Amino acid sequence: MAKKAGKGFILVCLQLLLCFSQINWIRAKGEDGSDDEIKGMFVFGSSLVDNGNNNYLENSTAKADFLPYGIDFPKGPSGRFTNGKNVIDLLGEMLKLPCLIPPFSDPSTKGSKVVHGVNFASGASGILDDTGFLAGQVISLNQQIRNFETVTLPEVKNQLGVNRRENRKAAKKYMFIMGTGGNDYLFNYFARKGEYNVSLETFTANLTTSLSLQLKKLYRLGARKFVLMSIYPLGCSPMLNAMRKDGCIEVMNQAAILFNDGLKSIIDAAKSDMPTSNLVLVNSYNIVTDIIQNPSSKGFKDANNPCCEVVPLTQLAGNGVSCKKGGRICMDRSAHVFFDGLHPTEKVNVEIATKAFSSDLKTEVYPINVNQLAQL
Repeated sequence: MAKKAGKGFILVCLQLLLCFSQINWIRAKGEDGSDDEIKGMFVFGSSLVDNGNNNYLENSTAKADFLPYGIDFPKGPSGRFTNGKNVIDLLGEMLKLPCLIPPFSDPSTKGSKVVHGVNFASGASGILDDTGFLAGQVISLNQQIRNFETVTLPEVKNQLGVNRRENRKAAKKYMFIMGTGGNDYLFNYFARKGEYNVSLETFTANLTTSLSLQLKKLYRLGARKFVLMSIYPLGCSPMLNAMRKDGCIEVMNQAAILFNDGLKSIIDAAKSDMPTSNLVLVNSYNIVTDIIQNPSSKGFKDANNPCCEVVPLTQLAGNGVSCKKGGRICMDRSAHVFFDGLHPTEKVNVEIATKAFSSDLKTEVYPINVNQLAQL
């Protein structure tokens, strides 16, 4: 036991040494455009990309800091809403970042820890400030961007030793990942349909306009490389199984399609709205739909049911989404598309990240892939 513990300690030390050596390399290399490697990622959005920010919210029911979440993650439950790694972790590996992106809410996320990026995402949040009301306390997208602007950005500049003139060159070495929008439909528009007097089309137009303004704010702060994650096929999620009689709920899938079309329009408009930026749309909708419709071709066996035992809507604080703390779990996670009532398994995340990084199909990534974006 002592030998095993000693080896584990040595491994952790080596990982930390690698991370800090990479930080020193960045400082020595400078921000003069002499290399093309991505230094890090700044992540905004909801639970699909959250890696632990909600752990630090006292009055939130949208948490994943307990088993069976993280059962296959190296560090165990971390706040990621899946059994293992999420898309952000996997993209970070593909971009050869030396460290996992730390969550903003962790008090230790400061100093040299912010050099490779920070994750601001919050489970149950949305583009609109009032999305997430069902979960209690969440960090809205607007607040996430304020956190970046007022806290993290000055810290990054300080760590890299850049001045205002060099800021844009330094920012080009970072990717800004945006994964949000689904909760604005599931837990806002459709959950409060009686309160809305607007059509789905009007609501979606307002949503994409708001997101466009938020992206422009990041652009003004120096962001130049954006990755927009599309909404999944909402109507096919297990949380809606009781409502699904034959196939998926099409009105919810139509909402996702409308929103994703809006994301494409944002990218097309960026040529004039944000002239020195480059944006990539990862069409998770098409990637996940293909898996659901043809599960066996991708090595999946169950595309309808959650892997974990979820807390049903009929129970106190149940939302039909979250795994039951310490509840039952399927043995073969790689056979399931969904881990809980809404979020995919690590294996699906691998499919999405792989296609995001290297696919040449414009139905999966538009107009280029993440690897190509990294070289610009």
